[in-house]
Amino acid sequence: MGQSVKYARRAKLWLGLYLAAIVAITLIHEPSVLGGILCLAVAAAGVERWKLLRRTFLAVLSFNLTVSLGYLIVALWQGTFTPDYLLLVNLRVVLLVFLGFWFVSAVDVLAALAGWPLARLLATLAIGQIKTFERVLRDFRLAFESRNLTQPRLIDKARSAAAQTQTLLDKSITSASDAAMAMRSRGAFDD
Repeated sequence: MGQSVKYARRAKLWLGLYLAAIVAITLIHEPSVLGGILCLAVAAAGVERWKLLRRTFLAVLSFNLTVSLGYLIVALWQGTFTPDYLLLVNLRVVLLVFLGFWFVSAVDVLAALAGWPLARLLATLAIGQIKTFERVLRDFRLAFESRNLTQPRLIDKARSAAAQTQTLLDKSITSASDAAMAMRSRGAFDD
């Protein structure tokens, strides 16, 4: 058996385990169990654990704060606040995002999707979009730094962020319509 076949099988096995873990995590309703699984996952991630944890917390920070604050306001207003539920939701999101980042960093997603051409095509398109957006954001950051010799004011940072958001939204809409037309021309949406 060739190395590439073994590699693809291993990637598919990890994809299956990852998908099973996602389903299992959504069925667990005990914060202490989710916390224990998160600790095990962090320990098992090896040398990448701190980088993955940092990415996870940065990715979920605004989402978790918004959802938690919304829940807190509504639950206090209705008199149904339970801190266990708030902890459960936040732990579940952190665990799912951590596992997602760990999976993507450890497994070749395209190799895991070998045998599913449409899924592989969609993953390739998504990866291409991610790389494009990373480049655009890097270019914006470098341009902003080169135009500000001193520490920029908060209003300048806000204007730069607004310009980045507008550019990314425009690029997203254009790219999505182009990708949809290309996929439709290749029969991806034919049932």
